[in-house]
Amino acid sequence: MSKNIQANHANEGAISLAPDEIEPKKLRLVVAASSLGTMFEWYDFFIYGLLTSVLAEHFYVGVPPAAAYIFGLLTFAIGLAFRPLGALYFGSIGDMKGRKGAFLVTISLMGLSTFAVGLLPDYSKIGIWAPIALICLRIIQGFALGGEYGGAVIYVAEHSKANKRGANTGVVQTAATLGFFFALLVVFFTRSIFSEIDFKAWAWRLPFLLSLGLLAIAIWIRMQLEESPSYKIMKEAGAHSKAPLREVFGKPENRKLVLLALFGLMIAQGVIWYTAHFYMQVFWEKQLRVDAQQINKWLLIVSSLAGVLYVFFGWLSDKVGRKPVMLFGMVLALVAFMPGFKMMVGAVNPQLARASATSPVIVIADPQDCSFQFSLVSKNPDGRDVFSSSCDVAKSYLTNNGIAYSNQIAAAGSKAQIKIGETIIESIDVSQMDAAAQKANKRTFGDATKAALTTAGYPDKADPAKINHWLVMAIMMTFITAATALYGPLAAALVELFPTRIRYTALSVPYHIGTGIFGGFAPTIAFATVTATGDMFSGLWYPLGITAFCIVIFVFFFPETRDRDIHV
Repeated sequence: MSKNIQANHANEGAISLAPDEIEPKKLRLVVAASSLGTMFEWYDFFIYGLLTSVLAEHFYVGVPPAAAYIFGLLTFAIGLAFRPLGALYFGSIGDMKGRKGAFLVTISLMGLSTFAVGLLPDYSKIGIWAPIALICLRIIQGFALGGEYGGAVIYVAEHSKANKRGANTGVVQTAATLGFFFALLVVFFTRSIFSEIDFKAWAWRLPFLLSLGLLAIAIWIRMQLEESPSYKIMKEAGAHSKAPLREVFGKPENRKLVLLALFGLMIAQGVIWYTAHFYMQVFWEKQLRVDAQQINKWLLIVSSLAGVLYVFFGWLSDKVGRKPVMLFGMVLALVAFMPGFKMMVGAVNPQLARASATSPVIVIADPQDCSFQFSLVSKNPDGRDVFSSSCDVAKSYLTNNGIAYSNQIAAAGSKAQIKIGETIIESIDVSQMDAAAQKANKRTFGDATKAALTTAGYPDKADPAKINHWLVMAIMMTFITAATALYGPLAAALVELFPTRIRYTALSVPYHIGTGIFGGFAPTIAFATVTATGDMFSGLWYPLGITAFCIVIFVFFFPETRDRDIHV
C-alpha cells in the first residue's frame, strides 16, 4: 500500500471521532432538516399515487375504465422507473462534489415539476399531448427523487454516533410515511371542502399547486445545513472519489455489494412497501368498492402509527443488529399478505364475500375468443370497439365493474357465457355491428348481467355500516409492521454496507432500482394480473414471489453491518 493511500485511510479513520464531537442541537437540526426536506419531496411524489383514478379520467380518455386506470398506474410507475438514472447522476455529484448540493437540486426539481402538474391542461384541451406532458413531468419527478434518499440518509448517518445510527436514520425513514400522511391529509381536506363533482373537475389540482409553498420551506431549511463532516475530512485529504461510477461498477468487490443490496434487500423492500401502502388502496377501491374518503381515513390512521414504528425498529436494530429486524419484516410480509388480503374482503365488504362464496362468477369461453384488452387503441377508425368478441364483451364488463371471476374453457367456436351461481347469461358478439349498435347491445347485455349480479347479492359498493373497522386496522397494522421492520433499519444497513468514498452512488442505485422499478411497478403488475385472470388475489403472487426469493439471498449472503466503522 502506498504512503498516499495509507495517509488517506488514516484521515478517513480519524473521521470516526467526528460524530461524537457534534453538538446535540446541531445533530437535531441535521436530522430534522433532512427529514423535513425528504418528507416534502415524498409528498410531491405521493400526491399522484393518491389521485391516480381522478387523473386517469382527465388524461386517459377514450379507453375502457379498467385500462385507463392501468395507464394511470403505469404513469405513476414510469416516474419510479427513472429513479435509478437520478441515482446515478446525483449519486456521482454527491460523491464528487458533496452531499448537500446534490439534494438541494433534487428538491427544487421535484417541487417545480409537481407544481406544473397542477397547471397541466387535460385531454379535453390538448388531446394526446396531455398524457405525454404528464409522463414527462413524472419522469422529472422520478429523476429528482433518485438523488434525494441517498443524500438524506447518508448525511444523517455520517453525523451520528455508531450506537445511534439506526435510530437517527429511522427518523429519516419516517419521512416517506410523513410525506404520504401529509399528502393524504391535503387530499382528504380538499375533498371535504369541495363537492366530489368539483373535486374531480378541477379541485384535484390544488394539492399539486401547494407544492410551490412547500418547496420554498424545504429549500430554506436545507440552506441552513453544512456539508457532512465525513465528506469534508475525506475531501480535504484528497480521498474522495474522482470517478464514482467507474469505482462502483468497475471494481468486482463494489459491484458485488451493489448486487447483494439489490437482490438481498431492496427488491423485497420495494414490493412490500408498495403493496402495503399503494396496492392495498387499489384493492379497496377497485375490488372491494370502498368510498375514496373512507380509504383516506384508514390510510391517515395507519400512516400516523407507522411513523413511530420506523424509529422503533431503527432503534431496535442498534440493540440487536440490522439483520434479525429486517428478516422479521420480510418473513411477516411473506406469511401475512395472502391471508390478510382474504380476511380484508370479509372485513370491508361482507356482502361481496358472501355473494362470491354462494354465487361465484365464472366466464365460460373459448380461449381463442378472448383478447388481452389493455391497449391505448380501443376503437376502430369508424368508432366501433376493437374488443368485440363475446368473450371480450363478457370479461370487459366484469373487469370494468370490479367483479372477480374464474375461467372455464368452452368448446371451440362457442359463444361465451357468464355463470353467476346457477344463472347463465349468454354474451354477445358485436364485431359485425356498427358503433351505435355495439353501444346499444352492450348496454342491454350489461343491464342483464347487472340484474343477475344484484339478485345474487353482489353489492354496488361496500356498505359503511357493515365494515369491521377494527379488523381492517388490525390487518393493515400487520402489513405496516412488516414494512416498517424492513424499512426502519434499512438506511443504516445500506450506509454501513458501502465505503465512504462511493457511498452516495453505490447506495442510491440498488435502492432506487428496488423501490422504483420492482416496488413502483407492483401496484400496476398486481392490478393488471387481477384484471387479466379475474382472480382478485392473483396480483399478490408478484410481491410474494419477490419476497421469498429475497429472503433466501438475505439469509445466506447479507452480512450483519451494525458494528462497522462507516468512515473507512
